Amino acid sequence: MKFIKYIFALTSISIMISCGGGDQKKEEKKSVKIGTSTSTSTNDENTVNVGLTGNDLMQFSAKEIKVKAGQKVNLTFRHVGKMELAVMGHNFVLLKPGTEIPAFSLEAANVGKDKDWIPNDGKDVIAHTKMIGGGQSTSVTFTAPEAGTYDFICSFPGHSGLMKGKFIVE
Repeated sequence: MKFIKYIFALTSISIMISCGGGDQKKEEKKSVKIGTSTSTSTNDENTVNVGLTGNDLMQFSAKEIKVKAGQKVNLTFRHVGKMELAVMGHNFVLLKPGTEIPAFSLEAANVGKDKDWIPNDGKDVIAHTKMIGGGQSTSVTFTAPEAGTYDFICSFPGHSGLMKGKFIVE
């Protein structure tokens, strides 16, 4: 019986040594942060990036956007809803001062899809995105006008009553 214990102990030691008991491998670990990006961005105080969304409930994610006069504005607009453009299209339209929203919206509905719901070749518009449907995004870059408060809307028929906000230039 002692002989069996001796052989068992010897076999166990042999197995431990052959499985790497002598040399330890060093394991390299890398630190990974989830959600990080390797892209670099320059911090230019004359440029501002603005994110805005619209949804299937005809709501913008912000009722107010603030920028500085003369700043380059990169506005990215996303439609976070699921409905397609023909049913629930959205855009961002920054109107010139003095533009009457109800009159502009009526004209936009009349020019329709062929003119991307922007009437009079955009004479009352400072900047606008194209019309998009659920899950889509678009962007527009423009220079912020002089200091003041401007209206922004969605010009899809019937949306400007709910989808509107103030673009404040300081």
